[in-house]
Amino acid sequence: MLDELEARGEEALRPIFLVTGEEGFLVDEVVRKLQKVCSIGGLAGFNEDRFMAGEAHVDTVLASARSVPMMAKRRFVLVRSVERWESRSDDGEGATSKASKAASALDRLAAYAADPAPTAVLVLVASKLHAQRKIVTAAKKGGFIVQCDPLKRGEPAPWLMARAKRVGNPLPRDVAEHIADLVGSDLGALADALERLSLFVGPGATITEDAVSAMIAPVRNAAMWTLTDAICARDLVKTLRVMGELEIGRGAELPTLGAIASSVRKMVHFADHIAAGNNAQAAAEAAGLPPFKARDMERAFKNLPKGTLGRWMELCAQTDVDLKGGARRGSKAVLEGMILSMCAASPSGRAH
Repeated sequence: MLDELEARGEEALRPIFLVTGEEGFLVDEVVRKLQKVCSIGGLAGFNEDRFMAGEAHVDTVLASARSVPMMAKRRFVLVRSVERWESRSDDGEGATSKASKAASALDRLAAYAADPAPTAVLVLVASKLHAQRKIVTAAKKGGFIVQCDPLKRGEPAPWLMARAKRVGNPLPRDVAEHIADLVGSDLGALADALERLSLFVGPGATITEDAVSAMIAPVRNAAMWTLTDAICARDLVKTLRVMGELEIGRGAELPTLGAIASSVRKMVHFADHIAAGNNAQAAAEAAGLPPFKARDMERAFKNLPKGTLGRWMELCAQTDVDLKGGARRGSKAVLEGMILSMCAASPSGRAH
């Protein structure tokens, strides 16, 4: 949707949009872009109305959408929390049945969608609506539904690459995956990181690992796998040497933890696929591991004592809490303490 609005501008507008999903960052971004494109050629604020379902009557919303725009091509009408009309009366007074009144509100929106005002863009925002609601089926059939669902595992890197392309900064796949490892899957945080990187490299320039090291955290992808190998081998001397080479500065502890936790999660997924009978290459691909790490990871996995990966996940979770204010020690000491604990011997055994 965002790409279409960017490419086609006003031509991509429709009289009505149903924006659904629980990824608030994407929802807000779609709404902002629709509002911006809708207001082209008009006076900002003169032709906008914003409502909250359950607080405003549906008839008030529809009357606003049918109003004639003032010195502009169209009106922008936004209704948030439309899912409220599934569970409560739309006006509360004189309702014989809250369920029927709620259905009536949604049905009136569906009826409006069949014959919308050509001089308005009505944007309906709902975290979730029943798939059988008339407004939902009409939106799917009419092509005016916009899904804003949270990204699944493996999707943050492609999302970053697409967003970087939109702003004019090429982003290689391996660098995008490294950013996701450092920052996590929160889209707001990823977008902020990408914006800082884009400003750092300049217009049209490729976002490199050097830029990530300078702006996000001094943890290069190759160094992270060297650290992971040392931890898996429980080689304390090598682990401490690699940690020293990373030169983790103040404020970089959380991104570094994110990269370590991401490596552990990938190892857990790798172990699951190996246990399911997949070969090392297939397991590595499914877990999001670099292909060249497949054999090394298989050997490391076989040598890890029982329960190690689960214990490492718990250590990462506790360290996250500690770094965010749960411990009195300095952040660097907290992170180093976790690394030392990961290298410590575990109970014997080979099952995971």
